[in-house]
Amino acid sequence: MAEFATIVTIMPNDYRPLVVIIAYDQLCTFEFGCAFEVFGLSRPEMGPGWYRCRTAAVEPEPIRGAGGLRLETDGGLELLEAADTIVIPGWRGPTAAGPERLLDALRRANAAGTRIVAICGGAFLLAQAGLLEGKRATTHWRHLDALSSRYPEIVVERDALYVDEDDILTSAGSAAGLDLCIHIVRKDFGAKAANSVARRLVVAAHRDGGQSQFIERSLPPPSGARLSNLLEAVQRRIGEKWTIERMAAEAHVSVRTLHRHIREATGLAPGDWLQRQRLAYARDLLEETTLSIKEVTVRAGFGTTTNFRQHFRAASGLSPATFRARFHLRQDTLGQSADCSDMNTSGGGASI
Repeated sequence: MAEFATIVTIMPNDYRPLVVIIAYDQLCTFEFGCAFEVFGLSRPEMGPGWYRCRTAAVEPEPIRGAGGLRLETDGGLELLEAADTIVIPGWRGPTAAGPERLLDALRRANAAGTRIVAICGGAFLLAQAGLLEGKRATTHWRHLDALSSRYPEIVVERDALYVDEDDILTSAGSAAGLDLCIHIVRKDFGAKAANSVARRLVVAAHRDGGQSQFIERSLPPPSGARLSNLLEAVQRRIGEKWTIERMAAEAHVSVRTLHRHIREATGLAPGDWLQRQRLAYARDLLEETTLSIKEVTVRAGFGTTTNFRQHFRAASGLSPATFRARFHLRQDTLGQSADCSDMNTSGGGASI
């Protein structure tokens, strides 16, 4: 992409994490495409240190995908042994058994500390491998009951786009897998890198994993238009004092109506939605600026630093200062052009 004049330096060394995406017959091509789009495409704007990506075939080729496509892979399950992250892009169905050699490979990878990511129905493979016992997980909303009934030892999160259990991550259906992949970029390389990838994809840079998977019904006009304008206004002026009464007045609706519409639109009560927006903005400021904690508190609208620290720790498990020390140092300066000759990550395979 010649239009990128600058790059984001994302690693202080030359190591490039290896992501291996599993490919299987009857492949869910959308889920596969989400993973490859984030981890497999050449991204010269990221400079050295970006992911390497390989595809690993579960069965002998040819691998057929939805829509009649055929996939050439980079190798077999032996590729999982060197992976830093393994992605399971969906699966053949909730009742489809995973090959024992695949389940064994996943167990070995987990034991070795490899991060494993399951998009949509991929959670059923992790469950079959016994890797979700005692853990929180999610999957497509149509299959939540099946996951819960067949594997009662799993803590199934029903209202989540994705669930991060550190070494095991799961997402809801299809597009939520894209949210999860961008979340992983954010974890690995920080907000600047995640924002850059999201901008290329023309999607939201950060959708919190705890959002509802789906909305039962759309908002009726004109309330929907007014609500949309309100939410945008709040996000633009997040540092201001936004009471529920003020929000309702700005939308020209009653407090009760505001509660109903925001919950229908976001799956959250107005106060919870506002709190998440403040926390997301504060995370960006901590990662991308050198503003003091007090200034971040003010700009994000938390009132007092004590209040900010309490809410931030409850949401992230870290104090603001610890979060900044851990992630701001991995945000790196904007530089000039980079040598992109090695940025095509999948040596000739992985094409559909």
